[in-house]
Amino acid sequence: MIQITPQMRILVAIEPVDFRRGIDGLARVCKEVLNEDPFRGWLFVFRNRSGKSIKALVYDGQGFWLCQKRLSTGKYAWWPTQADGPASVMAAHQLSVLLAGGNPADAQGAPTWRPVSPQS
Repeated sequence: MIQITPQMRILVAIEPVDFRRGIDGLARVCKEVLNEDPFRGWLFVFRNRSGKSIKALVYDGQGFWLCQKRLSTGKYAWWPTQADGPASVMAAHQLSVLLAGGNPADAQGAPTWRPVSPQS
């Protein structure tokens, strides 16, 4: 079972991919296009050209998980744009909003935890 935790690193591919690709084809996209190692435990999110379906690829230490969600009507209204490169980093709460068909850019979560230094 895939468990999405706040500590999980999530990378969303900007450009759509061919959804005839399986685990090996998407892992190749991770290496060659996104310049990331698919075995590092990142969760990679891809969209098809029509915008009706997304796939998630993650390595859990024993093997790969590949999940797909296709909307029954409409398409995903929000997707990151080509800002800093071929992919965009996303927080876990934003991924939950995206999977529900919402706009993760509008989602606000708790601030990221930072270690507290002891007082002197």
